[in-house]
Amino acid sequence: MTPLPELSGIDRRTFDEEVRPAGKPVVLRGLGADWPAVAAARRSDEDAVAYLKRFSHSNAVPAIVGEPAIGGRFFYTPDLKGLNFTRGRSPLNPFLDRLLRDRSAEQPFAMAVQSVPLPELLPGFTDENATELLPADVIPRMWLGNAIRVATHYDLMENIGIVMMGRRRFTLFPPDQIANLYMGPLELTPAGTPISLVDPAHPDLDRYPRFADALAVAQDAVLEPGDAIYIPFHWWHAVDSLGPVNVFVNYWWNPAPAGMGNPYDALLHALVTIGSLPDDQRAVYRTLFDHLVFHANGNPVEHLPRDVQGVLGPADLSTAARMRATLLDSLSRS
Repeated sequence: MTPLPELSGIDRRTFDEEVRPAGKPVVLRGLGADWPAVAAARRSDEDAVAYLKRFSHSNAVPAIVGEPAIGGRFFYTPDLKGLNFTRGRSPLNPFLDRLLRDRSAEQPFAMAVQSVPLPELLPGFTDENATELLPADVIPRMWLGNAIRVATHYDLMENIGIVMMGRRRFTLFPPDQIANLYMGPLELTPAGTPISLVDPAHPDLDRYPRFADALAVAQDAVLEPGDAIYIPFHWWHAVDSLGPVNVFVNYWWNPAPAGMGNPYDALLHALVTIGSLPDDQRAVYRTLFDHLVFHANGNPVEHLPRDVQGVLGPADLSTAARMRATLLDSLSRS
């Protein structure tokens, strides 16, 4: 695969004016190198766990566990009707102790605490470990586990993640590779958004032949403690934690206007209402979407005075509220 491009020593201005507008993933080497948590992880696993326990509490947090037979890969059951792991809750300290204890196990259970907001998980951690690359109101989340593998998926957010402990391999695919990634069911997903059914490490190209085209444009990188990665909106990525104890901190944010509704909801509704239409009717709606939503032909209402453009014009919170009310009324009668 093509190695991801790398940057180091960038500031917020460079990130905002150069990195994000490019819309490409990039490794940010050493972004968290001065974190006390990273310093502890570089000394030893025990020091890193002791550092985390300084901020922990006795409240149970969500955790997932998979049998040793899954080889650390959180995924579907063979019939795609269930998931190959179970969800539960555990206080953090016993979970961390189990990670340390299982380091020598030949086939450990796959274990992870995923996507817990840091102010809830470890109050005070962010006071000592923060980044100036993002606004202070972007809430970081923590991911802990052993040598687990997360299937190729995408996020509906912008994403910066920093490795605190262990090593992580990221494999990324552009959004336009969706047809080559063989997306799984939408109704049942491991973490909310769809995943690819193809294992990037062991692709079955007889069953998934187009994945070869995705591999041709894939990029990858291995991150060490203190390294970070920027993943733009909707870039597909698989994540492999390479050590027996791994800790990762990520920051999700969305620059889109708030309060306009969730585009993913619109997609799901379109799958039912438009996806079931005859071919000729779907072609008409494709033309409408291209013209009105994606502005393929420029501004579709530039010929109308602003005060009569309505929902066809620039959206605001008032317009979004009126449209939601209209949709709710329509759905209640359909």
